Amino acid sequence: MAIVAEHGLVDALGASGAEVLTDAETLEFYAHDIFARGADLAAVVRPADKHQLAAAVRAATGAGHAVIPRGGGMSYTGGYTADSPGAVLFDLARMNRVVEINQADMYVTVEAGCTWAQLYEALAPLGLRTPMWGTLSGLKATVGGGMSQNGIFWGTGRHGTAAESCLGLEVALADGTLLTLGKRCARPYGPDLTGLFLADTGALGIKAEIALRLVQEAQAHGFASFAFDDQASWFAAASEIERSGIATECFGFDPYLNAIRMKRDSLASDAKQLVGMMKKQGGVLGALKEGARVVAAGRDFLKDANFSLHILAEGRNQASADADIASARKIVAKAGGREVANTIPKIIRANPFGPLNSMLGPDGERWAPIHGLLPHSRAAECFAAFGKLFDDNAAEMDRLGIHYGTLVAAVGGAGMVIEPCLYWPDTRNPLIEDTVEDAHLARLPAHAHSADAWDKARELKQAIVDIFFEHCAVHFQIGRTYRYRDSLDPAADALLQAIKRQVDPRGLMNPGSLGLN
Repeated sequence: MAIVAEHGLVDALGASGAEVLTDAETLEFYAHDIFARGADLAAVVRPADKHQLAAAVRAATGAGHAVIPRGGGMSYTGGYTADSPGAVLFDLARMNRVVEINQADMYVTVEAGCTWAQLYEALAPLGLRTPMWGTLSGLKATVGGGMSQNGIFWGTGRHGTAAESCLGLEVALADGTLLTLGKRCARPYGPDLTGLFLADTGALGIKAEIALRLVQEAQAHGFASFAFDDQASWFAAASEIERSGIATECFGFDPYLNAIRMKRDSLASDAKQLVGMMKKQGGVLGALKEGARVVAAGRDFLKDANFSLHILAEGRNQASADADIASARKIVAKAGGREVANTIPKIIRANPFGPLNSMLGPDGERWAPIHGLLPHSRAAECFAAFGKLFDDNAAEMDRLGIHYGTLVAAVGGAGMVIEPCLYWPDTRNPLIEDTVEDAHLARLPAHAHSADAWDKARELKQAIVDIFFEHCAVHFQIGRTYRYRDSLDPAADALLQAIKRQVDPRGLMNPGSLGLN
């Protein structure tokens, strides 16, 4: 049950001008992230601008309540789930404006609640975008969340993570101060104070506005998919493609995730998405031909793919994009892979911010991804450690209906992300039911809560986190899940705690995030 907020708190929050919600259904909904439920909330505040945000934060902390930022709600690592009851959660969805697009100096400023999809749509008519231009959850995930959580996908193979595209921030501190960080022309200027507030999972402040670099949109695209019989050749090819800088996106699936994708995805939907995208670009005849190719290719190519790898390349002209794809083919051939139909990268690029129906498994199972970013030299051995973990637990997982699949993705200049995803039969939470499309949800079976499966899923999740730690992985979405502080040099940890005390002396800004209390 949600707690009842005292009238004094509600009145103080309401004086900010922001929308304040305290009904039980709302508080129950906002207490959940994708994976789990946090402690009961006192109130949910929905500010319309940064001044309302700052005033409401000041009112909440002035009354002794912790404050927690929430972007699009796509966290699955406890980024905004409270550890203790009585927190005030800030939903920034109403702060979703594109404030400025500066084509002369090539930056864009947005409010923190602007989604990646909204930003992309605003920039597309100008032939512009940000270097890293969104996560796969960008239909809901916000730019502010991307700066707090960090993240990868679109543009990551060449431009790195979300935080690397940031030029400056305006942040609400725990006392309601609006702090401006960074310049719009370059970062860093002196010690990187902006960077302190990036990837902090909201532990140091609530993002209000963000300035991001702009780049020209690509004029031409290339696509390729490959299959591999073993993980060694799979990793070798993916790593060399990243080191070569030839792909804007490079990602792949192990045999288990390949099987899940084949079971979940609709070929008719594939063709429809691709035709729709090409029609928007004005190529009706080409769209119909491409849709026919998708149907003809089918999904049979994945049946014989133990491991798959998918490459997207971009260029200022088609010859440039084609040359990068040709280089990828040579790398794959040398590693021992083979080319297959390029359906998957074409489809995913045709609808970059699609519905978030993969939040459930193909049979309605719950889903929990756990990821780590590793240097190329350690990725394969870490992946092998997960194989041993799942082999050791195979009998119990089979008994409880738990299965898994693994995604990998190259991150420009950094290495490889490995993301094991757990699936288990269990009841859906309110956030999942609100996010997955109604028509898709209606086609899936609903599962009863299984305490045994839930406990095992949490045990496996923690074991995966520990394996990543043992292999010196780094993480996005640190939240309350990954062992960030355990990885710090003691002097660095002391500095982090000193910074936390400076900007949040009472410990009321998202307490527990980053392991900071």
